Amino acid sequence: MSEEKKDTAAPPAPPPRRGPGHGPPLPGEKANHFRASLKRLVGALRPERPRMLTAILLGFFSVALAVVGPKILGRATDLLLAGFVGKQMPASATRDQVIAQAEQSGEADFADLLRRLDFVPGEGVDFGAVASILLLVLVLYVISGVMSYLQGWILNDAVQKSIYRMRQLVSAKLDRLPLSYFDKQPRGELLSRVTNDIDNVSQTLQQTLSQLLNALLMVLGVIVMMVWISPTLALVALASIPVAMVVVSVIGKRSQKLFAQNWKSTGELNAHIEEAYTGHSLVKVFGRQKEVREEFRRRNQELFEAGFGAQFISGIIMPVMFLVGNINYVIIAVLGGLRVASGQMNIGDVQAFIQYSRQFTQPLTQVASMANLLQSGVASAERVFELLDADEMTSEPTGDLAPLRGHVLFDDVTFSYTDEPLIRELHLEALPGQTVAIVGPTGAGKTTLVNLLMRFYDLDDGRILLDGVDISSVPRGELRSRMGMVLQDTWLFGGTIRENIAYGRPAATESEIVEAATAAFVDRFVHALPDGYDTVIDEEGSNVSSGEKQLITIARAFLADPGLLILDEATSSVDTRTELLLQQAMSALRHGRTSFVIAHRLSTIRDADVILVMEDGRIVEQGTHAALLEAEGAYHRLYQSQFNAAVTT
Repeated sequence: MSEEKKDTAAPPAPPPRRGPGHGPPLPGEKANHFRASLKRLVGALRPERPRMLTAILLGFFSVALAVVGPKILGRATDLLLAGFVGKQMPASATRDQVIAQAEQSGEADFADLLRRLDFVPGEGVDFGAVASILLLVLVLYVISGVMSYLQGWILNDAVQKSIYRMRQLVSAKLDRLPLSYFDKQPRGELLSRVTNDIDNVSQTLQQTLSQLLNALLMVLGVIVMMVWISPTLALVALASIPVAMVVVSVIGKRSQKLFAQNWKSTGELNAHIEEAYTGHSLVKVFGRQKEVREEFRRRNQELFEAGFGAQFISGIIMPVMFLVGNINYVIIAVLGGLRVASGQMNIGDVQAFIQYSRQFTQPLTQVASMANLLQSGVASAERVFELLDADEMTSEPTGDLAPLRGHVLFDDVTFSYTDEPLIRELHLEALPGQTVAIVGPTGAGKTTLVNLLMRFYDLDDGRILLDGVDISSVPRGELRSRMGMVLQDTWLFGGTIRENIAYGRPAATESEIVEAATAAFVDRFVHALPDGYDTVIDEEGSNVSSGEKQLITIARAFLADPGLLILDEATSSVDTRTELLLQQAMSALRHGRTSFVIAHRLSTIRDADVILVMEDGRIVEQGTHAALLEAEGAYHRLYQSQFNAAVTT
């Protein structure tokens, strides 16, 4: 499909942009709820279910080995204490005698502590047993680390494949969206959703998914171990969970709105930058640099305030969680010390429990610290989902279109961009091989006619027949493949001149490309360029003139050899002499095929078979150039005003 040009009467859409740096920002759509968007984002990972299950199993075993470590290390602490106590006792006494002597001395708590220790009077620390325990713990931690690494690798692979699919969905969605959607969206805002927001979702999933999974498994594993060691102390540790949930909930609700505003402001700023950069020449010509800078400063300030507020408020979560964790740690240490002193627990178990309390609060703190990243990612996901949920074009029919003869019939066509009809019950017939010129004042609906013929928009009423076939019953791609279109607003992509000409027919041979370029007078100037047909045109097409760009698009139409040709002010940017030559070449191109020519310069359509004069979406006159002049109607007034103005000037 070639370039698309909207008529000036086309969609008033949202508040029209009045040039770089002017007008209020377009209002953003209301975002979805956080939970719904998060659930949908997680649902995007469903195709990676086997990998996710594998990652969960690896995480389970990795966490299980990690949480067993402190309990085993507690046994090493007990052996060290037992060796220290045994060394202090006389070798002639037995273990039972030492405990009985402590009870007789009135030291019942100490006697209870000794009962929990496996010591031998007169013997010191069994360093061999301690070394074996330490080696076992080391092996467990190494295996846990390897499993954690594999889990992270699998999760990242799953995330990247999910983001890959999301990009494909967005790309396919853009192809299914009607032009009316793009009429209402600033280009920079749309690009921000497609690039920045998807990148942010990818970063969020990659950084949070593995940590969140491990954090949940770690919390569950640690709770099991703490309950096993001491249910009483476990209840104290678990008391921090409601506090953490309240903190995350209260702060999260406030920061989520700011994150949504943050990415909305990012899109608006990108839209402004893209608009100002595209029109930078116009900005300088009219001396509006100050206004553009002020508009940029204002929108940048909005982005700063939203970003700062979101990060600051969500950043409060982590310090609060550290405070809760430290208070919990102190309480457990004091209660654990009292239970050791009373002989109710081994010191190794207390040491293990203190480690577990740290392992318990650490994942909660990690989850809290990731809250800002998660909220930012979900806010971006909301914007992507809004794009994916946008209304699409009507469903595509199936079927093929026979080779065109070029009989076109507009049968009582009615169409409107808004509630106000632009075209009302229009009837128009173009016979095979005819050249139909369409003229009229700006906003009369000239370009709208060809937009409807190309099915860029669907009709409100009536039908358009092509060789007796309703075009709504033909796939859009099939329909447009039979048509060639050259617009006043040229479009070239970043590539060589050869590639741009061959865009309409990629399989064309070199001789066919050169033949089309010669017919469109591209061959005249292309040899003056550094690399000839291999000259690379940059994204803005700034290394060729406007007239040269238009000639390249005309060569593209020559090469495509379409069954039906649409020319919308196709020679507006070329000089007068070249235009005369092109008129001859395009007359040859139009020969034998139906052509629609939209023109403002009436001198270019004198040889048209039929000239249609449009006003307010209606055909008010039609006929040949001579007949319309003789009728002295609307066409005669247009012709006289144009040429009289030229003479007066």
